[in-house]
Amino acid sequence: MNLQQLRYINEVVRQGLNVSAAAEALFTSQPGVSKQIRQLEDELGVEIFARQGKRLVEVTEPGREVLAIAARMLGDLDNLRQVGAEFSNESVGKLSIATTHTQACYVLPKVVHAFIERYPQVGLSLQQGNPPQVCELVRSGRADLVIATESVADYPELLSLPCYEWNHCIIAPLGHPVLDTAPLSLNEIARWPIVTYDSAFTGRNQINRAFQSHGLEARVVLTALDADVIKTYVRMELGIGIVARMAYDPTLDIGLGMLDAGHLFDSSVTHLGLRRNAWLRSYTYDFIELFAPHLTRRVIDRALKADGSEYAI
Repeated sequence: MNLQQLRYINEVVRQGLNVSAAAEALFTSQPGVSKQIRQLEDELGVEIFARQGKRLVEVTEPGREVLAIAARMLGDLDNLRQVGAEFSNESVGKLSIATTHTQACYVLPKVVHAFIERYPQVGLSLQQGNPPQVCELVRSGRADLVIATESVADYPELLSLPCYEWNHCIIAPLGHPVLDTAPLSLNEIARWPIVTYDSAFTGRNQINRAFQSHGLEARVVLTALDADVIKTYVRMELGIGIVARMAYDPTLDIGLGMLDAGHLFDSSVTHLGLRRNAWLRSYTYDFIELFAPHLTRRVIDRALKADGSEYAI
């Protein structure tokens, strides 16, 4: 048994049981991957994958146990590298953040600026996607931490820490009748076509629940993955927009007006996710505290040891 075999089975699962795709990602050959998997299965005396002919169709029950252990072992190997890097030079390294467009564009810029000033020799990367995508990046070890509003708690391999609460607002072209409404109501919003987030994003569940609880149907004519796209179509007068309050900036969003809708929709909570077995560099703790000051090193370590089960805002 060797670490290469564990990497192979881990990558095969990450690629949806596509051995060819796994081989390409690992810069090796498909027959080589298949051979190593068979050798590992023979040594363990169990089949990790069920097959139809030469095709892998599912992970077996013992395979799930093997994969869980393999993931922990590969994670610990990465932790060993992190320990070595930390004690050889604590201010040099890499940090990969997986996050959504809303966080990357409207929340993180000041944090990133402060972090780079403090750690100029740490290479920082932002990987963007929808919530399940960015959670998977961290779960698979391709990113160090995830910042998102949805999905983080759905991954048992990730420790989910609440960071801050936020709500939505209504945007419309200046002069639109909805901007003259006082107080703003769901009935008024339901009168107009709506442009808002895709169902996987940024508190969309809170929007849906609000209308449903009042027996109203929201006329959603267009959904998008980020607020900038929503603003584009609102400017075209396709409809009024419902976006995260943090996504509206009166100095930048020229031609658009805004009404706060915090009294109409339940608050959303943005979470930060870490692999439960992760060993964190000192600068990772500092980045987290810059983003969420209440998440100090002591709080994070305590939550990791307790699996975060008792932590809340």
